[in-house]
Amino acid sequence: MSTADTLDAARIDTVLRHMALECVGDWDGVIATFAHPRYEMYGSGTVFDGEEAVRGYFRASRTPFPDQANEVIAIAADRQHAAVLVEFWLTGTHLGPLRLPGRTVEPTGRAFRVRMAASFEFEAGTDKIVCERPYYDQAAVLHALDLTGAPGD
Repeated sequence: MSTADTLDAARIDTVLRHMALECVGDWDGVIATFAHPRYEMYGSGTVFDGEEAVRGYFRASRTPFPDQANEVIAIAADRQHAAVLVEFWLTGTHLGPLRLPGRTVEPTGRAFRVRMAASFEFEAGTDKIVCERPYYDQAAVLHALDLTGAPGD
């Protein structure tokens, strides 16, 4: 196996480990997969840059969905761009307050399963992540939870 192939395999392994650690809420382990923790949420445009901001994202996203998890569908390394691309199912159950613009939705107990993709960028020559960029449609989660009606419905 060439050095480049070995690095691609190590990067894929890092992403799989990173995603598995997210499923069990091992935030120290997730942080350890980064050279610099950073999430760029493509759907909302929100950026969480640095360890403190990323840990805040973990707390905020797991409050409404403490069992949030992912199931990898496909994964591939993009050597030219020092990236790994992954498609996955995002799952969870609405068990805590969900803050939306202009309202908070109390727990419904409903589950969701939506298809997503993410790119993981790596520090040059390493298997350390410098940015995770999830691509998703927040409305898909709300639709799956039957929360797309007007406030108060």
